[in-house]
Amino acid sequence: MTSRRTAGGPAVTGGPRVPRRSTSVCPNRELRPPAPRTPGPGPCPYPAPGHNALVNEPPVPLPADHIPPATADWRTPEAERWLAAVPARWAHPLWAVLALLVSMVWYIAESPLAPCTSAEPCGTDWPGLGMAVVLVLTPYWVGRQPRLALAGLAAGLVGFAEDGGFTESFGEPYALAYPVAAAFTTAGIVHRLALAGRQRALALEAAGPVAHPLPAAARTFRRGRFSFALAALMLAVAGFGSWQAQQVADAYEERAAGATHLSGRVAALEQDDDGIDILKVEADERTHRFETAFPESFPLDSQVDIEVDGDWAVLAAEPYDAFGWELLVLGGAAAALGFFANGVDGRTRSARLRRRPLPVLRVMVREGHEDGRTWVFAADDPGTLRPILHFHSLLAIDEEDDEEDGEEDEKRNESDDGEADAVHLTKVRQILTGDDPPPPLREAVLYGAPYAGAEVALAARADADEPEVVVECSVTAVKPAVPGLVARGPKRRKRKTERRPVEEIAAAMTPGPGLRVWKAHGFSRAVGLVLLVVQGGGIWAMLDDGPSWSWLWLPVALSWLISTVATTLTWRITADRDGLWVTGAWRVRRVEWDAITAVRHHEDGIRIGTGQGHDSVDLAPTGWAWLERRLGHEPYAVRAADEVWALHLDPELRPAEEAPTARQGMPAGPPLVALSVMWGAAVLLLL
Repeated sequence: MTSRRTAGGPAVTGGPRVPRRSTSVCPNRELRPPAPRTPGPGPCPYPAPGHNALVNEPPVPLPADHIPPATADWRTPEAERWLAAVPARWAHPLWAVLALLVSMVWYIAESPLAPCTSAEPCGTDWPGLGMAVVLVLTPYWVGRQPRLALAGLAAGLVGFAEDGGFTESFGEPYALAYPVAAAFTTAGIVHRLALAGRQRALALEAAGPVAHPLPAAARTFRRGRFSFALAALMLAVAGFGSWQAQQVADAYEERAAGATHLSGRVAALEQDDDGIDILKVEADERTHRFETAFPESFPLDSQVDIEVDGDWAVLAAEPYDAFGWELLVLGGAAAALGFFANGVDGRTRSARLRRRPLPVLRVMVREGHEDGRTWVFAADDPGTLRPILHFHSLLAIDEEDDEEDGEEDEKRNESDDGEADAVHLTKVRQILTGDDPPPPLREAVLYGAPYAGAEVALAARADADEPEVVVECSVTAVKPAVPGLVARGPKRRKRKTERRPVEEIAAAMTPGPGLRVWKAHGFSRAVGLVLLVVQGGGIWAMLDDGPSWSWLWLPVALSWLISTVATTLTWRITADRDGLWVTGAWRVRRVEWDAITAVRHHEDGIRIGTGQGHDSVDLAPTGWAWLERRLGHEPYAVRAADEVWALHLDPELRPAEEAPTARQGMPAGPPLVALSVMWGAAVLLLL
């Protein structure tokens, strides 16, 4: 990790950001209350595992020279006043979004549609499509961009009035629902914005008159680039859809210019095998068949206009169908406008944060172990009893100084590079497998007045093992840590089932010289047989209708199904003197005892972790642990993983024999491929 100096002297850290957790690689490091320390080897003088309490944890201190002069502590009484200024439950965005969606769906379903006629044929309606984009985005903006949501609600009410909704609303409940939902949503947004202003005033009062500029790294932090890139991509998609829809319309206009216009009689209305409405029209002593989207507009024996040019014939009221391309335009335009608004909002907020000196507050912060949120606590709350607010953040990097640091990094010793890479790989592997220690509690300085929807930055040390101070900038809006519809908080990641102590596992195992074998049991094989039946039925269903594009899914679906079925039917782990023979769907792998770093049950499978330079071994699925527990049984795969782990830790339990080839297992994937091919051939011959 490299360091740099800000304008005022404090050092900040830059460089690529590894997913941030506690940087210690000590396996026994956990956040624990004070307890008698047991001597540990090397740099790991931490208590042995056994406690899970997070209280009384000493926070990672922030050096005094990195705390701006006269910075006030954000204390619990002030934080409680700030938390008290939160919106009422009725103003939660979810209720407004549900009200808008229900009212719009109700109005669309119940309001009468204008019939398609020869004078006003059904075609592309670009103004209506633009209004649909606004209506789609408004519920999204209610939670993310409340001020834009107010503009969207106003535009929606204008379109509602032009469509005659206000006239209908006096007599129809479905038409009255949308104005009521819009009024409810507007009241909630105004209420939330007013209380956000109250929170800002309370934060400024707690910070006092002191203001300081952002650290240098935060002043170069930019937001919105990714959103702008996605907006451009979605705009290109919408443009392509618009071009294709126009091509359909132009092709019709060109053909219709030379066509013969006839008047015919509706002779019948029926549906084909796919449920598509077919209109039979008799005109000029011929019977024409037309697909129609609005059969109610063409009653029997009514007169309709058609256009005929040889074998080409269309209804004048429904000349062409560009609905699919219009949907593409709607989705692309809505996504483009949404991403563009997010990019502009992020860029504007980050620029506003850099514009002038900001109020500063001393706080405690901790990163959530589950979702990486940054949780802020009062400065006098080292027990993290009451979070105040939370947001997602990213490390800010001073790009100019980063070039100088890169030149210094090139001078490092190659052996140091190797050790650093190994440490980073270990950290990443721990994070991906869920075995990483919980992030530490850190002292920090918060820049900016926090309130719901605000943009802030903070300066803190990344970890107790790192002396440098890093600067992080929020990339999502600040949210108060109040009880909501979904319980949230900085929690320690927990396993679904706690692993039994190794001593207890070993006590239940009988030492002996013979091989130890764990293989697919009755429950696992039952799951495999069910999936095998599903596989056979899927092959039959796909081949039943003859050659089609759906056959392209066969290789993808079959490869997954065959691998899953083969594993559940014949998975096997054989332990001998030197290691494990692991039989999966396609091969038998050898894993030496010295290469094993972890063995655990994970997502209905057994994962055997290995050291650097080796690939981990996964067996999945090995049954259905959830259902086994519901039936009152201990999951067999869980017990197998525990016993293999016990053998790894206790060499005295390992077998003394070496497994012969016949006892190493045989994968069932290749035979299942042959069986599937033969079954597919039989299906084709029988059809």
